[in-house]
Amino acid sequence: MKSSKLYILHLSLCFWLVASPFCTTNLWGKDFVVVIDAGHGGHDPGAIGKTSKEKNINLNVALKFGNLIKQNCNDVKVIYTRNKDVFIPLNRRAEIANNANADLFISIHTNALANNRTAKGASTWTLGLAKSEANLEVAKRENSVILYESDYKTRYAGFNPNSAESYIIFEFMQDKYMEHSVHLASLIQKQFRQTCKRVDRGVHQAGFLVLKASAMPSILIELGFISTPEEERYLNSEEGTATMAKGIYRAFLNYKREHELRLTGSSRTIIPSETEELATISTPEIIEADSDTQVVETPREPLIAANKTQRTTSRSSTNKNRPTVVESAANDSEILFKIQILTSSQPLSKNDKRLKGLKDVEYYKEGGILKYTYGASPDYNQVLRTRRSIATQFKDAFIIAFRNGEKMNINEAISEFKRRRNK
Repeated sequence: MKSSKLYILHLSLCFWLVASPFCTTNLWGKDFVVVIDAGHGGHDPGAIGKTSKEKNINLNVALKFGNLIKQNCNDVKVIYTRNKDVFIPLNRRAEIANNANADLFISIHTNALANNRTAKGASTWTLGLAKSEANLEVAKRENSVILYESDYKTRYAGFNPNSAESYIIFEFMQDKYMEHSVHLASLIQKQFRQTCKRVDRGVHQAGFLVLKASAMPSILIELGFISTPEEERYLNSEEGTATMAKGIYRAFLNYKREHELRLTGSSRTIIPSETEELATISTPEIIEADSDTQVVETPREPLIAANKTQRTTSRSSTNKNRPTVVESAANDSEILFKIQILTSSQPLSKNDKRLKGLKDVEYYKEGGILKYTYGASPDYNQVLRTRRSIATQFKDAFIIAFRNGEKMNINEAISEFKRRRNK
């Protein structure tokens, strides 16, 4: 009888998983949509430390991360599952993302250990079967939020977050977004290690209900351990929350750029260098849950655009071995395509190993950062072929476009190139 009931439970939950809607693929025609989920909230405090509650740490980092996107990415729409201290059911959080046709779902949490045990470090999780008892315990703790919901047995088809048997269902799941989810999680862990200087606890899988019903690449972040006094202090400091938000933001930019390159062969996403200042993140704008964010238009700084005429500025003899910086265009109305290969806070010599032997490399300056380009031409197809030829050397290279000494939207530039070619 027990095995029969368990079988029925598995079938019900599997049907529930399969019935989840799927999002549409992001194209240049619409904004990239990211749903940011601050875990817990309201009467669900999450893990409790000596001086703070998880729900507040999660919300603080989520709002700062979202504000970084809003201030720096005018082609991204940010949606919060909550922007204040309120309780949102787990299935509703996934619904918000699905209804928005989101491209990413990022759930932010803080870890904890019981019985006065201590640990350090940040980890990122994707949906799957927990491979260890420790992973299962993390999923049980995060899923126990459904116990705050009066009708959770009906809403979650009898799922018991504290029963190991309930997690058998995740063994049969085939997540079509798993590859992209794991890649985003890896990018985030890289930033936690390099930018945030935190202990890297790696990428893991477990059966999280909040990820199960989301129809797009989805990850759950554990910022650190509120049960460890040193980490609790860090995660409640302005420096700590700002640094963690910055790390997640940089990983998001890398993921978005790769996403655009995969879809179109070019990207409009610029990755700031480690030394480049980001827009302020200390006072994020509050957005109502499940409402569309107002896209922030940021002024475009005039750029020094390279051109095929290559009229070089006056420079001292010490700069003779540096790539060319160009002031003006021979034909101001003509669009010039280039391949951006890397950025640097300091000028590079022509023989710098980071240029990997490329000749005729140029650079322009944007936001105090030197951005190096290669293969300038008004022919987009030629530049596209050149980008493919250097893809193994510069896997993150992408195509940009200039007109009248200023960088322009690459999609508009390609459309105009096609119109002119077809005349």
